[in-house]
Amino acid sequence: MTLFDAMKTAREQGLDVVEISPNAVPPVCKLVDYGKFLYEQSKKAHEAKKHQKSSHIKEVKFRPSTAEHDYQVRKNQIIRFLDEGYKVKAMIFHRGREMAHQEVGRKKMDRLMKEIMDHAQIEFGPRMEANILLALLAPKKGAGSTPAAQKAPEAQA
Repeated sequence: MTLFDAMKTAREQGLDVVEISPNAVPPVCKLVDYGKFLYEQSKKAHEAKKHQKSSHIKEVKFRPSTAEHDYQVRKNQIIRFLDEGYKVKAMIFHRGREMAHQEVGRKKMDRLMKEIMDHAQIEFGPRMEANILLALLAPKKGAGSTPAAQKAPEAQA
């Protein structure tokens, strides 16, 4: 159908000519109510967004002088977050004089990496960014589940 015929038919029926596939040869158009078309497009986009897996990142902060008990608490938090399916950013902050002894923070981070190796895969290893030593950890494949998947069974129970 020519564009002129399509416009004439649309006007008679009180509809709009909407281009569906502009890259096709010839371009594909439909006769629809444009407001309804936009509404359906937004519903489809919303539905697609609902089924996407969102990746949340939890942050756990240390200092080179973090005491042993506090270190264990934070390590257990990291393990719990990983088991729940979250990514974790482990950060060791160096302040003032601690920057002169970065090896202390590096040892603490290496120890942490060894102790949580069963639960995590390292997305990027320990590296210094300004005065922060950080590493990004992701849950191991098959170990744990996604945060959204865990919330669903709780709602059903």
